[in-house]
Amino acid sequence: MGAGESARHWRHPQLPGVDLLRARYLTKTFARHTHDAYVIGAIAEGVEVFRHRGAEHRAGPGGLALINPGVPHSAHAGGPEGWRYDVLYTDPGLVAGIAAETASVRGTPGFATAVADDPGSAGLVARVHRAAEEGQVLAADSLLRIAVARLLRLHGGPLPSRPLTTAGARTAERARAVLEERMADPPTLEGLADQLSTGVFALLRAYRERYGMPPHAWLTDARVHRARSLLEAGVPLADTAAAVGFTDQSHLSRHFGRIVGVPPGAYQRERLRPG
Repeated sequence: MGAGESARHWRHPQLPGVDLLRARYLTKTFARHTHDAYVIGAIAEGVEVFRHRGAEHRAGPGGLALINPGVPHSAHAGGPEGWRYDVLYTDPGLVAGIAAETASVRGTPGFATAVADDPGSAGLVARVHRAAEEGQVLAADSLLRIAVARLLRLHGGPLPSRPLTTAGARTAERARAVLEERMADPPTLEGLADQLSTGVFALLRAYRERYGMPPHAWLTDARVHRARSLLEAGVPLADTAAAVGFTDQSHLSRHFGRIVGVPPGAYQRERLRPG
């Protein structure tokens, strides 16, 4: 983490279904990546710039970055002052439950916009963090649900249904299955294409269309996702790096920080801290 930067990525044991990140970044650059959760980032200072669905977005003080699960995105500072924000990573099951009680959304709920200028909702997100940090679990849980319900009402809608599977999508899905199985020892791009009886450029095109990033970027993201699970289980950093296919612990640390926002050691310490 750079000089002047700080971040805490943690989970309150009595607040299931949500991870919390409070951070100040100056020169931080997030690589293209995805989350299994809904991302709700409330900007307190500075400007965060992020690429999402082929467009560049800017979120400043009082603004929110809203990203649905599985959507690739990247981010960096919008100026030399960087940005400070509070983030909620909210489990899809929790969001679905809140939507079922409070929102008139048919289908899977999601955010209809990537950026919202909404100081009221941003303030609620910050209050969730403060309550959790102070151990006020009832307040944190209540504010979290109020914030998600408000965001769905003001900025939400049904996520688009998944399009019909094409031949290219089926090829991409088969390639993903191979990469998941051989995460620690993946084939070359040419070897993967040969295994699937397709061309290299056809595979690249199909994979990007299906998953929003080329196979190598998807693999790095998937390795970090799996590394998080291993770290949460208490697996040492060096063993985690080897298990997911990173060459060494420093390789894990570099990619982990560019996707999760904190070093893997700090992430693991927070997860294993006694409740």
